[in-house]
Parts: sequence; C-alpha cells; structure tokens
Amino acid sequence: MATLVETRYEHVILDEQSTPTIAGTTMKVKELVAERLAWGWSPEELLVNHPYLTLGQIYSALAYYADHQETIDEAIEADVRYMDELRHMAQPPLAVRLKMQGFALSRSAERRERVAEGVA
Repeated sequence: MATLVETRYEHVILDEQSTPTIAGTTMKVKELVAERLAWGWSPEELLVNHPYLTLGQIYSALAYYADHQETIDEAIEADVRYMDELRHMAQPPLAVRLKMQGFALSRSAERRERVAEGVA
C-alpha cells in the first residue's frame, strides 16, 4: 500500500516520492503550476481545463506553490531539461532523414510531413 503524507494544505499530500500531489488525484502540484505559468490561466481557467478538480483543490495547490515556490520551480525546470534531452535524442522526422540520405520528397509529401509535425 502506498504511503501518503498529509500536509498543512487541505487538498495537498506528499506521495511515495515526497512529490506534492493534489489529494484524490494523480495531478502533481508542479503540473498544475506549470500550466498556470505557461498559459497564464487563472484558477477558474484551470478549473475549466481540469473539471475533475475542485476550485478548493486548485487554490490549495497554488497556496502550496506560493509557500514552496523555489523547490517547485526547480522541479519544473528539471522536467523541462529532461524533455529537452529526450527531444535531442529523438530521431529527426522522416523528411529530414530522407534529405540527409540524398532523397527528395514531392511537395505533397513535404506538406504531409509538416502537417504531422504541427508546423504547417
């Protein structure tokens, strides 16, 4: 059975890895905060985008963040660095690999590749 630790924040617990998590969910406080920082969402907008949370849970998570901002910001930055490393290790898209090997794609194939990458 998982060991959860209660905090002074009604809706925030520490999971097995001592990661602040919104009680009754798998949502980590850092994930909610990252969305707030990235998108500039208000607590109400966070609620619209996460209807399984309550406004109380959101405010509790944000209060926890306010009191532990440096630690949570460091955790978010570590996640970003990790994702950058994964992105760097990933293979380039098919069109790039083919061009590197001297093959040319038709315009329609290049367009499909850009659409698949979300660029077009």
